[in-house]
Amino acid sequence: MNRSRILRMAFSDSTRSDTEEPFILRASKIAAVVALYWFISISMVFLNNYLLESKELDAPVFITFFQCVVSVGLCWILNFLSKLCPGFVDFPSLKFDFRVSREVLPLTVVFIGMITFNNLCLKYVGVAFYTVGRSLSTVFNVLLSYAVLKQTTSFYAVLCCGVILGGFWLGVDQESVAGSLSWTGVVFGVIASLCVSLNAIYTKKVMPVVDGNIWKLSYYNNLNASVLFIPLIVVSGELKSLLEFNRLTHLHFWGMMILGGVFGFAIGYVTGLQIKFTSPLTHNVSGTAKSCAQTVLAVIHSASSKSKLWWTSNMMVLVGSFAYTWVKGLEMKKVQVPPETPTTHTLKSKEDSAV
Repeated sequence: MNRSRILRMAFSDSTRSDTEEPFILRASKIAAVVALYWFISISMVFLNNYLLESKELDAPVFITFFQCVVSVGLCWILNFLSKLCPGFVDFPSLKFDFRVSREVLPLTVVFIGMITFNNLCLKYVGVAFYTVGRSLSTVFNVLLSYAVLKQTTSFYAVLCCGVILGGFWLGVDQESVAGSLSWTGVVFGVIASLCVSLNAIYTKKVMPVVDGNIWKLSYYNNLNASVLFIPLIVVSGELKSLLEFNRLTHLHFWGMMILGGVFGFAIGYVTGLQIKFTSPLTHNVSGTAKSCAQTVLAVIHSASSKSKLWWTSNMMVLVGSFAYTWVKGLEMKKVQVPPETPTTHTLKSKEDSAV
């Protein structure tokens, strides 16, 4: 099924297919889609961690820049294939418009901050603490909704944010006790969480400029970012690190870099696919469970031992995040407000997966 149709059907009535195909077949499809989402999302985080923790190349800005370049390249490839095989590949026509690029620019600035600080947080705290390290995006959503949009939040939603905040501070405390705390990584995680919230606000403002098309937005956002990252690479001094990197001409290095970019681009597709085959709420539950599995895998991979309070901090963040989603879902049903669009959920997943 093509991308546009998946995103358009993400919130369609999925019960119709229940009567058209056996339960076992549908359950197998759902399991396959969820497994694909988990695989892409977890693989992307571990791959980014592999690239970022390299002692030979300290160039997180360049790595982030290259992933944006790969995303732009994939957009061009899919645009070409959609014209070559219109019945097989469905992708919006891409024609550069300077006006659109300029209007998307404010979002791009926030987007650059989001993906850069996401990767910097991952570089300094590692995969195990990554979920807790940048868990405050929900809290910032509530604060910015009140400060910018003057929207109040219910007591139960605020209570969920309190649980998340408590889990965050407990996690920081336990990392400090274990002697593995990186305050630099924590600060980067907090800034990344703030940028995630700002990104959601600016995305809603910019979507009409690209006719509400997620792939056009991805194209312009990554294209702008690719240009803006160039002076940042020079200013940060990473150009010298790149020239001194002894594996710069190795195919394995570039293969891993390209793979990281492909995973970053693919997360948007598999998110829409998971929402289409399940529901927005189930997608959020799956994302929470995925974060838990990701943390467990990271601890096993590093062969480290964590205290009970450390695990408690992770569970507080995950339970608080799930409860917040559940509460907001119930509130929207009570006031009969349409749920968030598939585009919003796709963007949220990309944000939460450290693009």
